[in-house]
Amino acid sequence: MRRLTLRTRLTLVYGGLFLAGGLVVLGVTHLLVEQQIPRGSSVMVKSQVGPGAPADTLFFRTAEGQQIPAADMPEFVAEQQAQVRDEALTSQVTQGGIALGVVGGAAIGLGWLIAGRVLAPLHRVTDTARRIARGGDQSLHERIGLRGGDDDVKELADTFDSMVERLDRSFASQRRFVANASHELRTPLTLNRALVEVAMNRRTASPDVTQLGETLLEINGRQERLINGLLLLARSEHEVVDRREIDLADIATHVVAQSAQEARAASVTLSEAAGPAPTVGDAVLLERLAQNLVENAIRHNRPGGFARITTRAVPGGGTEIEVANTGAVIPAYDIPGLFEPFRRLDADRLVTAKGAGLGLSIVRSVARAHGGEATARPNPGGGLVVTVRLPVVPSTEP
Repeated sequence: MRRLTLRTRLTLVYGGLFLAGGLVVLGVTHLLVEQQIPRGSSVMVKSQVGPGAPADTLFFRTAEGQQIPAADMPEFVAEQQAQVRDEALTSQVTQGGIALGVVGGAAIGLGWLIAGRVLAPLHRVTDTARRIARGGDQSLHERIGLRGGDDDVKELADTFDSMVERLDRSFASQRRFVANASHELRTPLTLNRALVEVAMNRRTASPDVTQLGETLLEINGRQERLINGLLLLARSEHEVVDRREIDLADIATHVVAQSAQEARAASVTLSEAAGPAPTVGDAVLLERLAQNLVENAIRHNRPGGFARITTRAVPGGGTEIEVANTGAVIPAYDIPGLFEPFRRLDADRLVTAKGAGLGLSIVRSVARAHGGEATARPNPGGGLVVTVRLPVVPSTEP
């Protein structure tokens, strides 16, 4: 059962209290009026017409022309008084009830408007919090900025703004640290690679030195991939400002052409089903998103398996890019952890792992920076199906 909103509950409370008070006033008024109206009367008819005159020679005539003998007059007057009393009480209750209903309806409507005005700042706080929750740390720059007097709602909004501002500074500082540290680490790694390659290419280099150099180059390459991934992750966590119209089908075709040689080397059949999928965003980041998905599908596969990338427009709005592959069976409870940085399956927790553990983290970060979301599910028979849904390109038609 859907719970009533706070505005509705306040309106019902205001209206209910008013109606209850009105019923009490109406009941008290009814009792007072009932006590003031006489319940009966005694009428004495005394006449003397003359000796020997019949008693029924004296009578009264009503406004309707009805003749009432003098002996029946007390009973007639009592009936008239009872009728007047009943009509007065009935009229008082009926008209009072109608008036109470009209005034009560007006009070409920006025209470609804007043509750809306009073709760408008709270709705603003709720809307801002919902946008921040939906956009993640890319929306931490938003503020409520509530103006007005110093009341409880203003204090709540200011406290919320202060909390979001501290979170924004914290996330921004973290991103700057990752970017700066990654930049600082790239220089010594490049130098190490150059020194190792010089030592390996000497004429006097022994086979042991060559083998050691190959091992060091492999480790150095993994560290370079890790740093490049950190740089890309730090960049993708910022909100995308420069958005352009892009068709995900073109990106998918380009990525498949680039990854074809790696797929052949791994004995994996790479295919595409690139349907029209227009969206808006950063072309470099979206290409990296598709590249990470395809690389994961090839590297975490089995010989003779397949990897397939699909792009399509979603009915009702939005576009999707989906990559499915074969491979090891992945339990459903392990899938959420794959989107976290440096998280891999147990079999890949090695120094010589195939990746840096940032592939799907970058995918989700890029998707959220574009207002979308990345999800995954196990592929029947082994492997993974990763789906990224992005907003559709806005219409430019007049």
